Amino acid sequence: MDISIEKMEKNLYYKRVNRNLSDKKSKKNDRNIAGARDSFLHYLPYSEEDEKLGMLCTTAGSCNVQPGVVYPPQKNDHPALFRPVAEGRVLPQFQMIYITRGEGIYSCGGNTYQVLPGCVMLVLPGIKHIYRPLLETGWQEYWVGFKGAYFSRLLEEGRFSPEHIFFQTGLHDSILSFFNQIFDEVRSQRPLYQFKTCALILSLVAEVLIRERREQPNYYEKIVARAKYLMESNVYSAMNLPGISEQLGISTSRLNEIFKTYTSMTPYQYYIHIKIHKAEGLLEQEDISVKEAAYKMGFEDQYYFSRLFKNKTGVSPSDWKKFVIGI
Repeated sequence: MDISIEKMEKNLYYKRVNRNLSDKKSKKNDRNIAGARDSFLHYLPYSEEDEKLGMLCTTAGSCNVQPGVVYPPQKNDHPALFRPVAEGRVLPQFQMIYITRGEGIYSCGGNTYQVLPGCVMLVLPGIKHIYRPLLETGWQEYWVGFKGAYFSRLLEEGRFSPEHIFFQTGLHDSILSFFNQIFDEVRSQRPLYQFKTCALILSLVAEVLIRERREQPNYYEKIVARAKYLMESNVYSAMNLPGISEQLGISTSRLNEIFKTYTSMTPYQYYIHIKIHKAEGLLEQEDISVKEAAYKMGFEDQYYFSRLFKNKTGVSPSDWKKFVIGI
């Protein structure tokens, strides 16, 4: 094992041991919001027609790795080429991995990086790399793999480079949202899903690059961005504004004030907005009823959900379903 990796892991461990109580409370809060979806993984088949696009999504997934679990969990569920990620591997494709909880290391090209929540790792084809969470913390990861002539040109043109493979973007609902949209396409595999998934991958890459270059946000922006992230992470649950305020370290009234000043919406209005948007996607599926969509979005009362949906879209959920799928 590379001695620099061992030293970094030991340093990270001792830093964790010496943290004060406020850091521990912050960690506990992060565990409470880890992950917008249940853990899953997909390795995708593709056709000659798909390859003509010059862009392919090869794998996508998320995993909530608990403390004390050897990485990667469920190792045999991955193809043999992908399994030795904690010891060192070389892939014939790109991967982008987003960490939202926990700590770990990423080693590639002779450099070792400390991975914290809000970091993005870029894996380049043909280059040996290692990444893994600390055993003491585990982590929540979201990943997508991709390949094709178009992505290779990004490497040739310098958009990607071996010197620029680690991004400290911070926690943002926009990045998490792109991953969740990719997961939706991968799960459904509807016609032209490869085309739509690759479009989302390009948007994800652009968002990461933009976030990494952007100046550090001011206090209001940080609070609003974090609040949006927490709401996006828990979009399938009931609204818990006091819980979000507690995790941000401010009062509920202060959060309402900051959020409305910065966005012209209250946190509740924003949360309902993203819930209804997600519900629109659910109702596009033939096997999902209005009642099931309401339940999946965290509404116990189907009729309250229907009233909100119509108020926001101008049509009832049943009429929306008839319009988009023709039933």
